[in-house]
Amino acid sequence: MKALMFGWEFPPHILGGLGTASYGLTKGMWECGDMDITFVIPKPFGDEEKHFANIIGMSQVPIVWRDVDRQYVQDRIGNVMDPDLYYRLRDHIYADFNYMRTNDLGCIEFSGRYPDNLVEEINNYSICAGVIARTVDFDIIHSHDWLTYPAGIHAKQVSGKPLVIHVHATEFDRSRGKPNPTVFGIEKDGMNHADHIITVSNLTRDTVINHYGIDPAKVTTVHNAVTPLTPEQLNVPEHKSKDKVVTFLGRITMQKGPEYFVETAAKVLKNNPNVRFVMAGSGDMMNKMILLAAERGIADRFHFPGFQKGAQVYEMLKASDVYVMPSVSEPFGISPLEAMQMGVPSIISKQSGCAEILTNVIKTDYWDIDAMADAINSIVTYPAMYNQLREDGLAEVNRITWDKAGQKVIDIYNKVLNK
Repeated sequence: MKALMFGWEFPPHILGGLGTASYGLTKGMWECGDMDITFVIPKPFGDEEKHFANIIGMSQVPIVWRDVDRQYVQDRIGNVMDPDLYYRLRDHIYADFNYMRTNDLGCIEFSGRYPDNLVEEINNYSICAGVIARTVDFDIIHSHDWLTYPAGIHAKQVSGKPLVIHVHATEFDRSRGKPNPTVFGIEKDGMNHADHIITVSNLTRDTVINHYGIDPAKVTTVHNAVTPLTPEQLNVPEHKSKDKVVTFLGRITMQKGPEYFVETAAKVLKNNPNVRFVMAGSGDMMNKMILLAAERGIADRFHFPGFQKGAQVYEMLKASDVYVMPSVSEPFGISPLEAMQMGVPSIISKQSGCAEILTNVIKTDYWDIDAMADAINSIVTYPAMYNQLREDGLAEVNRITWDKAGQKVIDIYNKVLNK
């Protein structure tokens, strides 16, 4: 079976859980066998792992015809695209896009990130999707997250092939119930055009059904998983502090509940001064959290190391004694599973999708800072509790693998194609 997947991130260049999940699911599906996946992203860098997916970058898809020789194309984009594919794509330009701003190859430049003109990049991505859908061979379309829904709709209109959309989060999660109407409209349009919808949790499935008015029969939950860690990841350098270390790792935004982490830290430190708190990540609430820690008089016990990637993530987790995810509305939340892989006991909010499948963690309401503080104190105080959560959590997370999630997605594909 051949799938045309539209995504926005792909490791090693990721800015959040979307890229991690897209990679894991794609590889898991490939491991199930008989899958040929073309994975499209805005901008490849040439160091993406490609043995299980054919990576195409929208920034190398021509929408304006240019008379360029093969050697020039090889020199310009040969590290990320086969020149033959460039010419095949050039032969399928379907409209006059000379009014668009393009480069010397007739391609649109993409940032590969989340720029201020994100809606414009989403629209440009969907224009390029029309060229790809006319060029490559596929049986089904799979669009990851709202950023690529317009591209999926365009590809469906061009090809007549069915569209599956994958809801990794909704605007209701990101905005605490006050959705941006533009984003909500793009999400709703994608859901209406989809032949089937995959959600990463039952929590998200309920949101899709109740807030977007989608028929429950059209929505299936496939929980996320984790990729087994390599020996290099497991054996990163250990920098253990003489104090206990409690870590928050993620975007420092309203959705993730960072203020509850700071308030919990203040409660813990009243009774146990030998604990350090780490808020790793970046986001629009970072400065507010630095000020809040200062206001609570705990700035000397708080660390803000900024955005972490690659080996830095595993080094930080290895140095931690407790991991906390106090998200207000978390569609899934892969980070606690990654912490458990490193043997770190985890505390998660009941308002997270991963709470549906994890047993060997402590679950509290995101707003219940007393319960979170009690849980932290218990883990850092009682070695027996720490060791049980560590060992049982590690055994549990090692059973949550992407090939199982991948097979569920393949089953959905077959169901859609056989309708």
